[in-house]
Amino acid sequence: MYSKEELAELIIKNPEEYNSYKKTMGELDLTELDFSNVTLEEIDFSNTELAGTSFTDTHLSNCNFSGSDLNATDFTRANVVECDFSEAALNGTDFSYATVNYCNFTDADMAGCIVKEAELTDSDFSASLNLSATRADETTVWPDNDLLPDDFDTNYTKEDEEDDESSSDSDY
Repeated sequence: MYSKEELAELIIKNPEEYNSYKKTMGELDLTELDFSNVTLEEIDFSNTELAGTSFTDTHLSNCNFSGSDLNATDFTRANVVECDFSEAALNGTDFSYATVNYCNFTDADMAGCIVKEAELTDSDFSASLNLSATRADETTVWPDNDLLPDDFDTNYTKEDEEDDESSSDSDY
């Protein structure tokens, strides 16, 4: 049985051994670990507790985060390609300045997720949950409309709502 720190080292240095171990263990607790500034490819993070973990400035490709708890996880400036976030909890997760391409967010809970100045091109959010509760800005690059929920407005941000409230107060 590995400690969290030993698992983190295994993920970085010997991903094949980690993935084999993961198959035998199922759910793992990798909360609040630091995977900043590394390259991670084909890692099985499915059904894993990753709340508070940092993937800042990390390159992730073909990683499986399905069913994982990614609440308050930091993907700032990360390059995320072809990863599966289906059924993941992403409340308060920060994708600011990140590039997120060709990722699957089916049934992922996006409430409070931060996507400011993020490029989300070609990622599938069409069946994601609470996408309108994300915090975006005018520089967020959304995928084409066919990859977004039917009722989602890419021009809406939480800042707009705050600006509207402050301007209405000053009008009187």
